[in-house]
Amino acid sequence: MKITMIGTGYVGLVTGACLAEMGNDVLCFDVDANKIRILEEGGIPIYEPGLDQIVARNVQAGRLKFTTDVDVAVGHGTVQFIAVGTPPDEDGSADLKYVLAAARNIGQRMNSYKVVVDKSTVPVGTADKVRAAIAEELQKRNVQVGFAVVSNPEFLKEGAAVEDFMKPDRIVIGADDEQAVFMMRAIYAPFQRNSERLIVMDVRSAELTKYAANAMLATRISFMNELALLAEKLDADIELVRRGIGSDPRIGNHFLYAGCGYGGSCFPKDVKALIHTAGQNGQGLRVLQAVEEANEAQKEVITNKVVQRFGQDLAGRHFALWGLAFKPNTDDMRDAPSRVLIHDLLSRGATISAYDPVAITEAKRVFGNQAGLSYAANPMAALEGADALLIVTEWKEFRSPDFDRIRATLKQPLVFDGRNLYEPQLVAASGLEYLPIGRPSPALPA
Repeated sequence: MKITMIGTGYVGLVTGACLAEMGNDVLCFDVDANKIRILEEGGIPIYEPGLDQIVARNVQAGRLKFTTDVDVAVGHGTVQFIAVGTPPDEDGSADLKYVLAAARNIGQRMNSYKVVVDKSTVPVGTADKVRAAIAEELQKRNVQVGFAVVSNPEFLKEGAAVEDFMKPDRIVIGADDEQAVFMMRAIYAPFQRNSERLIVMDVRSAELTKYAANAMLATRISFMNELALLAEKLDADIELVRRGIGSDPRIGNHFLYAGCGYGGSCFPKDVKALIHTAGQNGQGLRVLQAVEEANEAQKEVITNKVVQRFGQDLAGRHFALWGLAFKPNTDDMRDAPSRVLIHDLLSRGATISAYDPVAITEAKRVFGNQAGLSYAANPMAALEGADALLIVTEWKEFRSPDFDRIRATLKQPLVFDGRNLYEPQLVAASGLEYLPIGRPSPALPA
């Protein structure tokens, strides 16, 4: 099947590459000439494990191509996926200007039946706006051509997006056109050979499903984070509580890990957008408002612990920071807790040496030449002369460090762990004072 992917960002490039992997003829379009140049030269503009091999393999096979020519893009695919950004406006709503611009481009150029697929995360009612934009452009041209608009939200986790796409737990299709549903079933048939995972529903329900899924996961995270703060007050251990409630099959273990807050391109933006949509329709979402407030407060937890230990004035203090990305296996720093922590510490006069396996380049773009912030070549180098180690991202390479070496390298044997990576007794046995989130801090051996 000939498929056009409009947008070569995180969702578009992963989706396009994986569809090409199954034999489809995919053309990826983007207005960003630099992105297309990087892709045509064999590079990948985003970090996602395994994506580079799939892209290279399908480019070589001729199934995956790239262009900045909108005429060629619209002419190529019977199925046109819209996978452009929907950045949040100041009021928290999703900005649809790129989605609707893509729709108008299709309407201005299409000469045969098209299935237009909203792959971007968009508010309920967006498909109606896309349909209206295309119809308006066709009317301007005085052309009558059939088309269908489909909602096909993505459920990809950054850092595991390729695996998620190739082995989906569900494929949601929102459509009211039988031919469009038939074509979408054909596209996704290779991804569900073992069992039926495709769920067909009306368009608006499909649009709401995406927001509801992310809002539920964000709620679980904020619930556990607030419970962790209570556990500290009660001298309880949130990790043991997690195991206790996670063993209940009605609850399960996923997204119950306490930490220093969620970030990234999805949860913060989607929670805000869903709250805004509810407000527009006269329905408050008090639970989600609390989720958002709790998350913003949780990003200050490490700062609060540092200030409690060292005081408000951190001038002359130097800290080692492990982790910049909002989660492992990505270089994405959008709404990352590290950004809040770095700002808080620098504004109080501290200096920071940061390390991340893949996000340092992105951090340099985000922070520029920020005074007081430097970057280390490896985790241990970041510790040199530091008053404490602060852990913000749960990268695998941080999980089994040499605690004796950490103690010997730090100026003070002190670890603030925002991701609860270690067993407190093990760390304390190495002579390190350990301050996790929601877990008791054991006394150091005499």
